[in-house]
Amino acid sequence: MNKLIWQQNFMESRADLNAWNIRHGNDLLDNDGQPICPGWGNGEQQFYTGHASNLFIDESGLNLCARRETVEADGRSFAYTSARLDTKDHFSFCYGKIVIRAKLPVGQGLWPAIWLLPQQQVYGSWPASGEIDIMEAKGRLPQQVSGTLHYGKDMESKSTDEFSYKFENSTISEFHDYALEWDAGSIRWLVDGHCFAERSLEPGIMPFDEPFYLVLNLAVGGWYDQVAVDEAALPGVMTVSGIWLYQ
Repeated sequence: MNKLIWQQNFMESRADLNAWNIRHGNDLLDNDGQPICPGWGNGEQQFYTGHASNLFIDESGLNLCARRETVEADGRSFAYTSARLDTKDHFSFCYGKIVIRAKLPVGQGLWPAIWLLPQQQVYGSWPASGEIDIMEAKGRLPQQVSGTLHYGKDMESKSTDEFSYKFENSTISEFHDYALEWDAGSIRWLVDGHCFAERSLEPGIMPFDEPFYLVLNLAVGGWYDQVAVDEAALPGVMTVSGIWLYQ
């Protein structure tokens, strides 16, 4: 896994988002773009936008910014805005090592995530075709990140394999390299080159043998950490300086 296949250097002066879809709203959508569930299926409270106040590139990289900002849409009111983007239909991969250099916001109720979803739902709708979370963090726990697999033939038999890593002398508010090594036999999670978890893949049970695309988002609220949002922590910014895929 030493050949660089794809990269995004957001610190370049000519960096752009041509490989990305910028998502909007608060609803989880089906494959036809129709709303399935509010809160992106996770009870999230933010309304995603592509506004420059929520999504911008500067000398530090690509920034996703969560703000205290009221939005009225579809007869509903939202107290927060933020950003979410993904590479569906632009870039996906199966197997390799992907590295994302990022720093994350600290604050109760903030939920930054770097994750993968299936480009084609070959095995059926979620969770049957799987989800790979490279990194998730709870803003109130600035010394901890997690990596997770979601899979199972239906919601009743859903499996969640979650692994956590704790920083010794740092926090999520500093830049770190969050990486995933993925092959036919296993998935490994790394922080700054240190492998903190490995999960063997079970053929016929775990659907991680198809191409997945990349998702970056910064949620506010939600089930991942069911706590009140600390509005004093807003605006909160998740910054991604670069992404590298090796195969």
